[in-house]
Amino acid sequence: MAAATLGDLLRQFRTAAGLTQGGLAEKAGLSEQAVSLLERGTRRRPRIATVHALAEALGLDAAAEEQLTQAARGTPGRQIATEPPAPDAVTVVPRQLPPTLADFTGRTAELEALTRILTADDVVGTVRMAAVTGMGGVGKTSLAVHAAHLTADAYPDGHLYLDLRGYGPGEPVQPAEALSQLLRSLGIDGHSVPDGVDEAAALYRSRIAGLRMLVLLDNANGAAQVRPLLPGASGSAVIVTSRRGLTALPGFLQLSLSPLSEADSITLLGRIAGNDRVAAEANAARRIARLTGRLPLAVRLIGARLAARPGWPVEHVMNQLQDEQRRLDELGTGKSGVRSNIAASVEFLAASDDPLDRRAAAALDLLGLPNGADLITLTTAHLLDESEHNTEQMLERLVDLNLLISLAPGRYRLHDLIRAYARERADQALSEGARTDALARVLTLYTGIAWRCHRLTHNESRRLTLAGSSVRNAPDFPDAVSALRWLDDERSSLAEAFQQACRTPALRPLVPELPLALFGYYEPLGRWSEMRAAYAAGREIAGELGYGQLMAWLEHDLAIPDAEVGNFRAALSHLEASLDLFRTIGDLPGQARACTSLSRVLEQLGQVDEAVTRGEEALSLSQEIGDETIEGISYLALGNLYLRRGDTVRAGRSFNRAIALSHASGNLRSTAKRYHVAGQAYQQAGLHQQAIEFHAKGIEVYSAIGDVNSRAESYKDLAAIHLQLGEARTAKAHAETGIRLARGHGNVPREGELLIELGRIAQATGDLEAARTHWQLAATLLHSQSSRDESIALALLAETE
Repeated sequence: MAAATLGDLLRQFRTAAGLTQGGLAEKAGLSEQAVSLLERGTRRRPRIATVHALAEALGLDAAAEEQLTQAARGTPGRQIATEPPAPDAVTVVPRQLPPTLADFTGRTAELEALTRILTADDVVGTVRMAAVTGMGGVGKTSLAVHAAHLTADAYPDGHLYLDLRGYGPGEPVQPAEALSQLLRSLGIDGHSVPDGVDEAAALYRSRIAGLRMLVLLDNANGAAQVRPLLPGASGSAVIVTSRRGLTALPGFLQLSLSPLSEADSITLLGRIAGNDRVAAEANAARRIARLTGRLPLAVRLIGARLAARPGWPVEHVMNQLQDEQRRLDELGTGKSGVRSNIAASVEFLAASDDPLDRRAAAALDLLGLPNGADLITLTTAHLLDESEHNTEQMLERLVDLNLLISLAPGRYRLHDLIRAYARERADQALSEGARTDALARVLTLYTGIAWRCHRLTHNESRRLTLAGSSVRNAPDFPDAVSALRWLDDERSSLAEAFQQACRTPALRPLVPELPLALFGYYEPLGRWSEMRAAYAAGREIAGELGYGQLMAWLEHDLAIPDAEVGNFRAALSHLEASLDLFRTIGDLPGQARACTSLSRVLEQLGQVDEAVTRGEEALSLSQEIGDETIEGISYLALGNLYLRRGDTVRAGRSFNRAIALSHASGNLRSTAKRYHVAGQAYQQAGLHQQAIEFHAKGIEVYSAIGDVNSRAESYKDLAAIHLQLGEARTAKAHAETGIRLARGHGNVPREGELLIELGRIAQATGDLEAARTHWQLAATLLHSQSSRDESIALALLAETE
């Protein structure tokens, strides 16, 4: 029967004593991680003093302690091969590891991976090698030192530590100097160290051959600085830390550190400043974790400040960090502060012999200017006024030095504290005009792309006549779907750029055009709340600047999100104001468009006669100016109004004329939309067969042009019609098709509307449980999307309680 391992025995004794790993660690004066490593077998040869401490904490008798000691020395029958030392072998046993941190926190997965590579039996025949990389202050050295201490017993012949000063302070340690230090630590007289790097490296490897020695090379600036310092024979291990990725070193376990989790950041803050104190102000502590970017160095500095000022509330320090302009000052102003830590990496690039490195360092000044979370190559190229190729090269250099995070190919992110540092540099190194010009280039790019999308989604839109020169530098898209997807991916960054421009006086003249251009994005995807907010800001600034035509169109389009959510009175107010503005500037096409919109809204308010008057006015104006687009829209509006009056003949003629005009122009999207509107009008009038016919034709054209969102809406309408006809099975099929389309295209409001309809269908078939499930999901989806539709779903739920 095989003898029990150290881990098995320790676990048995601990369980019998009724102790947890944490409890045993506390009684023995060890870390909980150390006990865990011993029990799992990751660490098999602890110091005898450690075994005695464990035995005493467990209350073992002499026999049990001897059993534990024997297991720690090796199981019976297992021999450890040793070779007698050479006559000139090392007699010095260096123990150079810096002390580990008593409050070391987190990094469970990384610590386990690192200790495994240093101790696992299946890593044999080679030097055990690991690289720990990440941005300055992220805790690379702390992790490496902690792991080295946990596995120190596996390397009885010594532990070497060398700070290579790759990123300061001081000049980097050259390989020849590093080898000299290592050899002297191994007992070699300084006069006997060869001058040449190759000879010194050979002597170094010879000296540690056959030994089990752990080498920790801290703060390396690259693979070239490290290679001569690597052991050559198996048995030893090396850990390297660096701000730069060390993928050029083959055979290394590569561990790239990110900032701590929020929970670990708060735990670390508590261990330094006091757990009870931090727990009592949990919200402030959480906010501090975020304001420090969860960077261990920054958290430690704030924790130390709190510990030194026991009378300060945690919230007070949180308030000090709120101001981005002074945040880095609050995180240390000396060489050990966060600012100096980041600066060391930037200065390393700026002092490089490679021109690309120097340009990358200079680029950082501009990268912090936009408020958006992410940077993509295209927008960053405009920010920097560089080609996309050059921009990508510079961004990748910053990634290599962990000054920038690579999220995906072509997409990057700055850590919050590096962004703050970059903005400091920009304020110091760049004029206000240079900073404004850079942000203007990005805003102009967004505007141009929005117009490109607008042209693809609404190629006969009158708004297109207001497109400025921004379109010239915007990329082309193969189709509307691609353009919409691009804008959707950049939705957050675009919104941040727009808001930043609204707050920047020099950029405000560029603001009004962007929301108008984005009509082609907002309308197809039903982004009504975003549209309302952007258009309101644009209209206000257009009014301040005297941009009459832009203001009139923005006022007109502000009615659309209100009308879409059923707020027709507010929509009417916007349209009447818009019509007055178009009349003031003498814009006949604008007047005609405002009149067609007014006719639709007045019809919804039940003011049919006034609606007809506005519709006929729009038709007359459009024919006067020869605008067939507005003429078709006018016929469409009048067709709906004639149906409301019961005049199906005039309605049919108007609808057919509207559709014929769009057919003649070759505008498929307009044709599909007119089929759709006519179908809805027939549906509202209770003329189901005509409605089905027009919806079917609309879906056919929508399919041809790839308009998924409009197809989903048409299927919702068809589902409602067939439910009214008592054809629940067909209605359900249409609703489910619409849901698949809306969900696949990320149109949450439309998905919610379809779920409401699906619930009604389930209710009609007597399946109340399914109906309530659909309505509950709809209410959840619509909560932040459409208060009107959310209210409908909640009302339906209440009715079935």
